[in-house]
Amino acid sequence: MSRRAFMIRSTGAIVGASALGEWGAKAVEKVGVGHQSTGVRAGEMTEKSAVIWVRMTGAAGRNEGGRVIASKAETIFGPVADLEGACPGVAGRVRVRYGPAGGGEAVTTEWVEVGMGTDFTHHFRIEGLKAGTDYEYESETVGLDGELRGTMLGKFRTAPGASAVSEVSFCVMTCQGYPDRGHPDGHGIYPAMLALKPSFACLTGDLVYYDNDPPRATTLELARYHWQRMFSLPRLVEFNRQVGTYWLKDDHDTLSDDAWPGQKMGSLTFVEGQRIFREQAPMGGGMSYRTIRWGRDLQIWLTEGRDFRSPNKQADGPEKTIWGVEQKAWFQRTVKESDATWKVLISPTPLVGPDRRGKNDNHANAGYAHEGEELRAWIQANVADHFFVICGDRHWQYHSVHPETGLHEFSVGAASDEHAGGSPGENLQYHRFHRVKGGFLAVKVKRVGEKGVLSFEHRDLRGAVVYEWSAERKWVDGSPQSKR
Repeated sequence: MSRRAFMIRSTGAIVGASALGEWGAKAVEKVGVGHQSTGVRAGEMTEKSAVIWVRMTGAAGRNEGGRVIASKAETIFGPVADLEGACPGVAGRVRVRYGPAGGGEAVTTEWVEVGMGTDFTHHFRIEGLKAGTDYEYESETVGLDGELRGTMLGKFRTAPGASAVSEVSFCVMTCQGYPDRGHPDGHGIYPAMLALKPSFACLTGDLVYYDNDPPRATTLELARYHWQRMFSLPRLVEFNRQVGTYWLKDDHDTLSDDAWPGQKMGSLTFVEGQRIFREQAPMGGGMSYRTIRWGRDLQIWLTEGRDFRSPNKQADGPEKTIWGVEQKAWFQRTVKESDATWKVLISPTPLVGPDRRGKNDNHANAGYAHEGEELRAWIQANVADHFFVICGDRHWQYHSVHPETGLHEFSVGAASDEHAGGSPGENLQYHRFHRVKGGFLAVKVKRVGEKGVLSFEHRDLRGAVVYEWSAERKWVDGSPQSKR
């Protein structure tokens, strides 16, 4: 993104592109990573708004030569900043400039101070955007000494309006272990997803593993270190600065395996885990469950699976829940209100499965069977012909169809082959596709003549399609008719 493409608007005034504020040409000379070694992120895109996440770090890069912790039992001594992959934050000021890609008027935010209380992050919620438009932005950082550290460039796309017939594509990923990333620069799915130029991407939980990946995150500082180490990997930085995202959390990136409210690991509490996720994800303080319309043909629902759940060990029954009463009512109301051609639920955990024996953490398990049956029956009765589920959490890829309700579910699979596994095996009562390898899911929405087409593609680590399935709905007199 070139500054010359913009007219900079700051505090209401329009100025020429050559008037670059207090730094002038010095700012152009220092364009680079800008002491933002954990990158920049845009998220929560709607027709008119988005959130830009900025974090100021003390150095331009990660600590590549730091101490590697190879065992969960290994004692941590010395500063966390001395560990491999650490990116300590530093106090300073940040702001962003943004505008439509390819030229036009740009907006400059006010300066905001960042400090230790928010891990040196700030979420800029930007409003008044144009629907269905590519935006570019640059984040600027300044030290407490007033010296410009540089800038970092990013981009995202806003959602098309609810009446706009638009082709939309998106990618969904989950379950990325740090030791299992398969490449020193990060997981192979990131350049593969970036090559598809998706409209957006969904990161559906287990983005770090506090309990499984050494060192165990038994303190607030170590939990933040997990995010620094993972999201400073070059492939992740490059992807997240170029693709707008929606983030969901699951158990390992909240606290520990199968976690629920009230638990703790060391001195790290569940509440702190909730706060850290919202601090690191570009969510801007919005609801943890939400729905976003992407044009005439697509609406997605992003559900929260940890904040409202009953303890896993509680006996199953009408009172036991993963979603909670309010989220469930919201889901049913908003799904019924939607007139989108296709309705897609993106869930951190499965609704269909099947899952392996011994698990008791999701709607496909016996431990939450009552609510699982309730949700699947409601979907069957209300939106069965144009509603689909995409789930994270499971470390294998599948396309399942629930035998009783006909609900289709697509499991994304782990982010690397090294992290894949755990499947109970192929189940012909459910599975139309089953693969125990890493990869991601690519989804496309388009019109072909009078038909709306929704396609799901399971892809491997390099982006090759390993399975594809699609559905169609015919449009008659401006309304979608029955599918398939």
